[in-house]
Amino acid sequence: MNSRRAAVGGVSVTVVLVAIAAVFVFSGDAVPVAAPVPEAKAKRMCKKLIEALPDSVAGGKRRDTDPSSPYTAAWGDSAIVLRCGVVRPAEMLNAQAPGGEIRGVRWLLENAEGGGHRCTTALRKAYVEVSIPAEYGDVGALMDLADAVKKTVPGISQPG
Repeated sequence: MNSRRAAVGGVSVTVVLVAIAAVFVFSGDAVPVAAPVPEAKAKRMCKKLIEALPDSVAGGKRRDTDPSSPYTAAWGDSAIVLRCGVVRPAEMLNAQAPGGEIRGVRWLLENAEGGGHRCTTALRKAYVEVSIPAEYGDVGALMDLADAVKKTVPGISQPG
């Protein structure tokens, strides 16, 4: 009877270890991302944006995000992360805030903690935030995202 319990116990331990290994193998590639909660009017635009995004950004392949969300995407080993439907950054109200236009999309350009860049669309009906790690050097990754943003997140007219 004891050898039977040991065998059953051994099988249980093996099953548990295989299950744990599977979790690490299958979710280990997902990038941890804080999923935004877009306003109702932005949800549809954001879902369309996520569907329209390219498979590659700055040479990095698309990766899953954790938790999985219809409002997030990531690319590359040192992940470039996109979140759609974020809250307008306070810095957006600063007329002296650094910004730029890349392929027809205007961006608020901020330095991120720990290096890298945090870029948020300006003058669009939904705010799209892209975090670019320092390893990429600059904000060139935004060029790969511009077409999808223009197609799915309409612009708004500039306040006069």
